[in-house]
Amino acid sequence: MQFMLNQTPVTLEEYAPDTTLLEFLRTEVVQRGTKEGCASGDCGACTVVVAEPDGDQLRYRSINSCITYLGAVDGCQVITVEGLSSSSEALHPAQQVMVDHHASQCGFCTPGFVMSLFAMMHQPAKLTSEEYIYQALGGNLCRCTGYRPIIDAAKALILSPQSTEQTDEFAKRETQLVNTLRQWQADKDASALTLKGKNSSFFASPRSMNELLSLLNEHPDARLVAGSTDLALETTQQLRTLPKLVFTGHVAEMRQIEDRADVLQIGAAVTYSEAESQLVQAFPAVSNLLHRLGSLQVRNQGTLGGNIANASPIGDMPPVLLALDARLRIRNAHDVTEIPIHEFFTGYRQTCLTTGSVIESIILPKLGEKSFLRIYKLSKRLDDDISAVCLALHLTLDGTRILDARLGLGGMAAIPARAYQAEASLIGKDFIPEELHEAQMALADEFSPLSDVRASAEYRMKSVQNLLLRAALEYQSNQSLEVMHYAHLD
Repeated sequence: MQFMLNQTPVTLEEYAPDTTLLEFLRTEVVQRGTKEGCASGDCGACTVVVAEPDGDQLRYRSINSCITYLGAVDGCQVITVEGLSSSSEALHPAQQVMVDHHASQCGFCTPGFVMSLFAMMHQPAKLTSEEYIYQALGGNLCRCTGYRPIIDAAKALILSPQSTEQTDEFAKRETQLVNTLRQWQADKDASALTLKGKNSSFFASPRSMNELLSLLNEHPDARLVAGSTDLALETTQQLRTLPKLVFTGHVAEMRQIEDRADVLQIGAAVTYSEAESQLVQAFPAVSNLLHRLGSLQVRNQGTLGGNIANASPIGDMPPVLLALDARLRIRNAHDVTEIPIHEFFTGYRQTCLTTGSVIESIILPKLGEKSFLRIYKLSKRLDDDISAVCLALHLTLDGTRILDARLGLGGMAAIPARAYQAEASLIGKDFIPEELHEAQMALADEFSPLSDVRASAEYRMKSVQNLLLRAALEYQSNQSLEVMHYAHLD
C-alpha cells in the first residue's frame, strides 16, 4: 500500500492487516502527538485528517485514527498534528489560534482539537456556519480547559480565511498531490494485496462489484470493512485478531447516490457525511438524528450499509429504514435480489446475508403528500452517544385519520423491529392523544425490552409509549415539543 503521511510518501507491504492507523502512527513512525484516549471513537484525542482526490481538488475529512484500519488509507494523504507546521519556527493557523485564545491546558486533547480545526478550515462551503463549529468540535472531548476558549479559537479561524490560506502549505501543494494520489490509484491491480501479515491479508483494491465478489469467492472467511466504526472495536476493545479484511470504500456501485422521483438509492459504502444533504432533503426529520449519530469524525467514516449489516439492536438508522419500508439490494456472484429491510434481521447481530453476499445499496421510498415522519432518539448524552430507545414513526394521514402506519423501534428487542400490533391498532383511528391508548398497550404486549447500563426495561417501555403521545401532540400543534437549553458562549 501507498499513502502520503503529511508530505512524505509511505510504502508498506508486510504489516498486520488489523493494525489501526493510530497504532501505526504511535509505534511505527513515532508520531505521538496523536493520542489514544478511549480507543472506541468517542473522545477525539486520536483525530487526524484524511485527504482524497475529489475532482481537481482534495476533500478533507476528520476521522478517528483509533478505529481506522491502516489499509483503509491506501491511496490517501494522512495529515497529523506533527505535519501541520511548515517550519519549526511557525505554527499552523489551526495551532496558533489555540495559543492566542488560551484554549489548551493539559494538552492531551489539544492535538485532536487542532486537527478538527484544520479539517473545518478546509470546508469552505460551511465556513460561515456557527452551527458547523459545534459539529466540527462535537467529537472532541476536553476535560480541563473548557469549550468557550476553544470555540473562540474556531470562530477566529473561520473569520480570517484569507490569512490562513496564505500560511497553509497544504493548500499550496494541493494540485501536485491530487496528481500523485490519482496516479497511485491508477496503478493498482484489482486483486493485489494491500497489506500482508502472517497468514493474514488486507485487500483495499476492488473498484467494482465484480472485483469485490471475486475476492470474496477466493476468501469466503474475509470480513468486509466499510467505515470500521463498529468492526474496529473488535480489535481495540475485544482484542480479537481479524486475519482477512476486504475494504469496500472504492467499489463504484457501492459509492453511488441515485436521487430518483420516487426513491433515494444510497450505496452501502457511502458515508453519512456524503449522504447527509440528499437524505435531509428527502426526509427532513432525519436531520436532527444525523447530527446526533456519533460525531462528525464517525459520520465521516461510518456508512449506512455498515450500520445495517452489523445488525445492532441500538443502531440509529435501522428504525428509520423500517419506518420508511426501505429495501436492500443484495448482490452475490450469481444474482441480485431486493428484500424489504424488515426481513433482513434474523436475530441478535444476525442477518439473512449468506457467505459471499453483500449489501450493494439501500432503496428508500420518498414521502408522499400525506406522510408524517417523526424520529426520536433517547440517550444519556444529547450528542455522540448510543440510543437507549429510538422510535421512527411514519404515518399516512387524511386530516387526523390514520390511513397507514409504520413504526420502527430500536433498543426494544434483540433486533431493530417493526411494531406490527401497534401499527394495526393505529390504522383507522384519529391521530389524537385520546385515541392512542390501544396502540400504547399493544407496544407493551409486543415488546419485552431488557434492562442494561443505558436504561431499565420500564424506562424503555414508558418512553416509547410517551414518544407516541408526543408525536400526536406535535401533529396536533404543528410544532416540535422538544425543549432545548443552550449555554450562552459570548
